[in-house]
Parts: sequence; structure tokens; C-alpha cells
Amino acid sequence: MMSPIVLVTIAATCIYSYVGLNNPQYFEKYKFNVGAIKNRKEYIRLVTSGFLHADFMHLFFNMLSLYLFQEAVTLFFGDIGFLIIYFGSLLLGNLFSLLIYQNQPWYSAIGASGAVSGIIFASIAMAPNEISVNFLPGWLFGTLYFGYSVYMMLNPKQWDNLGHSAHLGGAFFGLVYSVALHPQLAMSNLLFLGIMSLPLIYLAYQIFIKKKIR
Repeated sequence: MMSPIVLVTIAATCIYSYVGLNNPQYFEKYKFNVGAIKNRKEYIRLVTSGFLHADFMHLFFNMLSLYLFQEAVTLFFGDIGFLIIYFGSLLLGNLFSLLIYQNQPWYSAIGASGAVSGIIFASIAMAPNEISVNFLPGWLFGTLYFGYSVYMMLNPKQWDNLGHSAHLGGAFFGLVYSVALHPQLAMSNLLFLGIMSLPLIYLAYQIFIKKKIR
């Protein structure tokens, strides 16, 4: 069952993505771009970039993932909670990207992946051993997902065009928000959540202590 709020979110994303795909000026005006945000203070891009996609397949997989995990989030947090997680994850993902790539004014990104990652990991946080993703227990998928994203951030490849920083920032928001609202449930899943968090702790060490990325 899909909440009307989720339906509106998916519909709005599809409509604005379609407009962006058919209007290059619109696409350029609203995509995430470090230089535009830092130098021209176009902060609206932190939100609007989440409603643009590179192509229809990019849009389809993001919206499919959102559809598959939205029910668990609305069940645990309600419609307002869904919106908080979705837009909080979108914002934190883009702010993390802005921090990481602050010295690269040409860096650009689009897509709802950060927001969707927040929804996915909010679900996993509530039931890390019950929810399965790609036939894997949620906590194992989360650990592998974080591990791969951290590795790719620390060892960027020329062929890789994924916004790992936005994915990680969004997933982190969804995870932390869920734990903060349901601490008792989180404590019962502490082992799984702790294992999932190890790649994030390693990334924080690399960024803030060794300053490897910035």
C-alpha cells in the first residue's frame, strides 16, 4: 500500500525529471553544482537536484527502490516522518557532497539517490535482520553498501559516475533518524547496526583525521 504523500513525491519527481530531460537550460539551472552553490549562493539546487535524473533508467530504478521501501518507513514513522527522512536525507547527502568537493567548483550531480538511500536505511535500521535487499539480510546489504561506497570515495575511478557522497550522507541521515526515534528498538539490533556502521567510522577517520579526501 502506498501513501498519498509517497505517490505525490514519486509523481513530482517523474514530472520534473521529464521536464529536465527535455529542457537543457532547466536541467543546468537546477542540478547540483558546487560552484553555483558556493559562489552564487544558489542553495535551492540542494533540493531541486533530487528531482532531476540523467535518463529514464536512472529515474526508474530510484523510484522503484523508493516504492519497495516506502511502506516500512510510513509504517514506523508516518507520512510526516517519511517526508523528514526523504528531504533530510536529500539535503544531508548534498551537503556532504558540498563538503567533500568544495574545492572542485565543476563538480555536479543529479538524482534522488541520496533521499532514496535514506528511506532504504531507515527501513533497515528498524528491522536489519528481517528486511532483505537483493536476497541479502538488510544489515549485510548495508555493510556491503557502505563498504563499497567508502572504498569508491577513497579510491575514485575515472569510469565511476555515481555520487557516493550523496548516497552515504542520505543513508546516514535515515539510519541516525531511525535510531533517534526508536532507541529501544535500535538497542535490540545494536550488533547489526554496529557492524553496518564500521565503514562509516573508517570514512570519518579518513576525512576528518587523516584529511585524505579534502
